[in-house]
Amino acid sequence: MSKDFFKRVYNIVSKIPKGKIATYGQIAFMLGEPRSARVVGWALRKVPDNMNIPCHRVVNKSGELSPDYVFGSSDIQRYLLKSEGIVFKKDGRINIEKYLWDGK
Repeated sequence: MSKDFFKRVYNIVSKIPKGKIATYGQIAFMLGEPRSARVVGWALRKVPDNMNIPCHRVVNKSGELSPDYVFGSSDIQRYLLKSEGIVFKKDGRINIEKYLWDGK
């Protein structure tokens, strides 16, 4: 994938509002690359430090948080999402239907 793909990922993710989440697959679909969910994840791991991209608002299709190595700990991502009003289910996942961003 090209750097342009990464920039397009960053553009979409930067629009996810507080209190909402998106999935890797949803972002890939929005980019017209529905089979590129893993590449979306890779792009988010490579966000330059000087960009203010809310990567913590992106979760997998089951509402699970990123692996610990992404943010240093899944507790960090959980804290950030909770501070924005996201409530977690007892199993630690997010209710996708309730919090999924509509892309607008």
